[in-house]
Amino acid sequence: MADSNEVIKDQMLEALKQIHEPGIETDLVTAGFVQNIEASDQSVEVVLRAFSPNSPFQEEMEGEVQKVVKGLLGSRELSIVWDLQIPTDGRQRGSDGSQIKNAIAVGSGKGGVGKSTIAVNLAVSLARAGAKVGLLDADVYGPNIPTMLGLRSLPPPQDGKMVPAEAFGVKVVSIAFLVEPGKPLIWRGPMLHSAIRQFIHDVIWGELDYLIIDLPPGTGDAPLSLSQSLPLSGAVVVTLPQKVSIEDATRGLEMFRTMKVRVYGIVENMSYLELPDGSQLDIFGQGGGKEMADELQVPFLGSVPMDRDTPNAGDSGIPIVISHPESSISQSLNNIAYDLALRVGTSALQQRTAVPIQIIDD
Repeated sequence: MADSNEVIKDQMLEALKQIHEPGIETDLVTAGFVQNIEASDQSVEVVLRAFSPNSPFQEEMEGEVQKVVKGLLGSRELSIVWDLQIPTDGRQRGSDGSQIKNAIAVGSGKGGVGKSTIAVNLAVSLARAGAKVGLLDADVYGPNIPTMLGLRSLPPPQDGKMVPAEAFGVKVVSIAFLVEPGKPLIWRGPMLHSAIRQFIHDVIWGELDYLIIDLPPGTGDAPLSLSQSLPLSGAVVVTLPQKVSIEDATRGLEMFRTMKVRVYGIVENMSYLELPDGSQLDIFGQGGGKEMADELQVPFLGSVPMDRDTPNAGDSGIPIVISHPESSISQSLNNIAYDLALRVGTSALQQRTAVPIQIIDD
């Protein structure tokens, strides 16, 4: 006679075939999202694979699992465990044992839109959610990321290679660590290309789920050098709501398209100012980023409000998602980070497997 616990495991596996994660056109079992089922006389544990941190679908999925297996449990208690396994598209990045699963550029068509602030907080949000994250400050003409993270120098090199600094769980490399403070970099294209290549191949990044790359504004040498030195998974474009910023951001987006780099979406920064009474003041207008996304047929990842705490957080070396985690700005940035991670994960799975996956936008 078959062991009752083995029977319940087989029955649960069949039951779980009824579930489709939103955006996945096949069931959880066939797609390989059911990692393990352990059953005893008292309990059943289901281990599900999470391919992005804090997926907005996890709570919904747990409810679906509980519903389809409810009649099988008897007196057993059900526990659902998520195992974070971030996929890669399989392209080689890094050297000497470094494995960079996904590389995401954060760009803009113009300066002053808060691109570095977005890049820093996305990286920290993903790290806090359990991912292994690196942050490459490729804005060689205005490298501000070390200041935003309270970093002053790199650790000693190992075997002739740079070792990243680390803050809030994020590994960081920047040209600011290598030049005299306040000294301008007056570089032509070949020097810039050499520096970016060194930051990728002569750094002991180790294993990273995501390498976030903060680009300089515009459509010049840095993005071109980066795309030649590192296979990019995709890019995020940051804009302000106002028309002038939208026009420049559109040029930046079209640059990525010309380079055959996937655009994961648009972030509208400084969408409005939150006033003490809870009302909103449109400083630069509002909604331009969403309109741009609709017009260019790319995802809109979200809008980020502005307040006085954000620049103070950058100056203090503590990102806003750490210093004010309950603020609406932090919540917006966290949601954008998780949405981005979900899109990166689905894109990687599409490229590595035969599972048809898509993100359905509202």
